[in-house]
Amino acid sequence: MASPTVKPVLRTDYQRSVADYWNKEKDPVNIKLGEVDGLYHHHYGLGQYDPAVLEAPAAVRDQAMIAEMHRLETAQAEVLLDAFGDVPAGGHLMDGGSGRGGTSFMANARFGARIDGVSISEEQVAFANNQAVERGVADQVRFHFKNMLDTGFETGSFNGIWTNETTMYVDLQQLYGEFARLIAPGGRYVCITGCSNDLTGLRSRAVSQIDQHYICNIHPRSEYFRALADNGFVPISVVDLTPETIPYWELRAQSSVATGVEDPFLTAYKEGSFHYLLIVADRI
Repeated sequence: MASPTVKPVLRTDYQRSVADYWNKEKDPVNIKLGEVDGLYHHHYGLGQYDPAVLEAPAAVRDQAMIAEMHRLETAQAEVLLDAFGDVPAGGHLMDGGSGRGGTSFMANARFGARIDGVSISEEQVAFANNQAVERGVADQVRFHFKNMLDTGFETGSFNGIWTNETTMYVDLQQLYGEFARLIAPGGRYVCITGCSNDLTGLRSRAVSQIDQHYICNIHPRSEYFRALADNGFVPISVVDLTPETIPYWELRAQSSVATGVEDPFLTAYKEGSFHYLLIVADRI
């Protein structure tokens, strides 16, 4: 009998280019913030920053700003995890596009759930698995070199899935079709994402600059709700987090880890062409 064909994780030139970008990524805005307490995130922050950090002595000012930015990005992850409510004892969650693993470790600590993270970056998967070993949770939190459009995990094996600023790299219909297969009926999907205004986003120079910086494809807001409905998800909460994320970007623009994309983000948010949304949807 012929062996079953093993599908490659990276299936298009675009996926290979995205994987190459994140395999090579050593951006201080991610690394230095993670070094504050060992939680390495790959997302932005929420909440007001403490203006006192801008008045700190010059010798410690930048480190104070970095620590404050890390506090805000960890607060963002807490908002995402809050949206799951109560996860059953021994539950099973998936992190779609897990980066260096920060939110996965927070989820495991909060819920006591098993976590499987998936990413097309082999470098970040290796980094996150090393973190799991160092934290003593490698039996509960695992990271996999997998494509979240076709994970190979067992049907109905998850109580919930989240994506945190990763959906702009994939086709939403394919993504939510796979998530509908993976999440048991009654389970939950939580998403935090940037999305464009359907009326003005496609004409926005600032949104185009964000796309170019991250080699991504920001989706219009309506595409999320169409793809969710088409694949059996019912949104139960939608929160516009845009006002809560602007302070993070204002602080980041003044820090040593600014990357040059801060002005496009601030412009897009303030002109209304770009939104930062929390979407919570149940699998029916």
